[in-house]
Amino acid sequence: MLSKKITIINESGLHARPAAILAQAAMKCDSEITIVTPEKTINPKSILGIMAAAIKKGTEIELQCEGTTEKEDLEKLAQLIESGLGE
Repeated sequence: MLSKKITIINESGLHARPAAILAQAAMKCDSEITIVTPEKTINPKSILGIMAAAIKKGTEIELQCEGTTEKEDLEKLAQLIESGLGE
């Protein structure tokens, strides 16, 4: 398992649009993916799970990937989150 800590930079946190972008990208990954926040652990392949976590700007999350493509998946998703998920 590989993991990386990332701070959310989106002004409005992970609301509907960035949650959808993250979930779509996560669904294309073969790894088991988990996001750990200070309050809960979520499956980023679920838009509702991401939105229910109410992840705000400045929150540090830990992105975890486990599987045969964990390195590539972690790099791809981390880059997407660090770039602001299209915002």
